[in-house]
Amino acid sequence: MYSRIREDVMTVFAKDPAARSALEVVFCYPGLHAVWLHHVAHALWRNRLYFLARLLSHLNRFFTHIEIHPGARIGRRFFIDHGAGVVIGETAEIGDDVVMYQGAVLGGVSTAKTKRHPTIGNNALIGAHALVLGAITIGEGAKIGAGAVVTKPVPPGATVVSAQGQVVTLGRGHKV
Repeated sequence: MYSRIREDVMTVFAKDPAARSALEVVFCYPGLHAVWLHHVAHALWRNRLYFLARLLSHLNRFFTHIEIHPGARIGRRFFIDHGAGVVIGETAEIGDDVVMYQGAVLGGVSTAKTKRHPTIGNNALIGAHALVLGAITIGEGAKIGAGAVVTKPVPPGATVVSAQGQVVTLGRGHKV
């Protein structure tokens, strides 16, 4: 457990040049607090303690202004920077080394009790106020620009911008 906490703190230093000290990171980074509380809520969820998981998730949102459903699956070294307004839905899956910025949403477009939230590949970046909606996959290393609305799958290494979710660059081997 201590090694995971240390890894999370080191992730902040690696991804935020404004981080100055471990004390500052541990006490002043709500994105980090949200992820830590989510780990506990997710463990409760996996053990079918749904009410306690949702209650902890609700308290997490109250204190951090970041809403992560306890059913969401989050990989290692996930970093939420300037996290106010971030929303991550129940069936969302986030890979390792992903960065999300303020106001970003991993939301659903259906009320069906199935997979309805995005899957985010490793090393992806989700920009400020980006909306990634539906049971789609964002490929490894993809970048979703600020304010983009994405409702279709994004290939690995692609960059998506604009409110229409326009792909402007693709990874190697892809042609526009």
